[in-house]
Amino acid sequence: MTLHIGLMCFPRVQQLDMTGPHDVFAQIPGATTHLVWKTRTQIESSSGMLLRPDTTFDDCPPLDVICVPGGSGVGELMEDDETLDFIRRQAKGARFVTSVCTGALVLGAAGLLRGRRATTHWAFHSLLSDLGAIPVRERVVRDGNLLTGGGITAGIDFALTLAAELAGDEEAQAIQLELEYAPAPPFDAGTPERAPRAVVERVREQSAAALAKRAQIVGRVAGRLAIGEPGGAQ
Repeated sequence: MTLHIGLMCFPRVQQLDMTGPHDVFAQIPGATTHLVWKTRTQIESSSGMLLRPDTTFDDCPPLDVICVPGGSGVGELMEDDETLDFIRRQAKGARFVTSVCTGALVLGAAGLLRGRRATTHWAFHSLLSDLGAIPVRERVVRDGNLLTGGGITAGIDFALTLAAELAGDEEAQAIQLELEYAPAPPFDAGTPERAPRAVVERVREQSAAALAKRAQIVGRVAGRLAIGEPGGAQ
């Protein structure tokens, strides 16, 4: 039986949010991965890498797993009714509804985080509660069939966690070994709690404009969800 796993592949997606999990999912026995978008037209990632979706909303099969990566394009997705409707439809029948990084904000905009534990990139973590989520600062967070990964590289940890659910611990460990995923970074600066204060402040300043813009979008989205518009949390 084929396991259908769909990853959203949208303009200005953070490519590692998507390609990290994709490398894991593609090795799960019986899995077929889909890079899903409105069209199959080539798109550009947030870093300029060119990517080509292979499945459209219209021809996408029912997904066992739907995954929404993050990226600089998530703001537009949060107010894109066509995309949000597609995510909601697929989420109804999916075994797992998932996200990486700021893809969690898109799930929130679709009304899928209300009352559920979730995480996202540390710089945007403060926005989760306005979308009805219970924010948790962990690398991977599970709440029932909802799995969310933290920022960017956490997508690999998230994908291996999900691989274990879908195919068992031994298979997930074999995939990890095949990828030689044994992180040993040259610096212990991967979280704001561990990075030098000057580095944290620098990154906060770099993220300030994006945070302010997304906070405005979240405010509009949260208002719609609160009054129970179509797609809002019930």
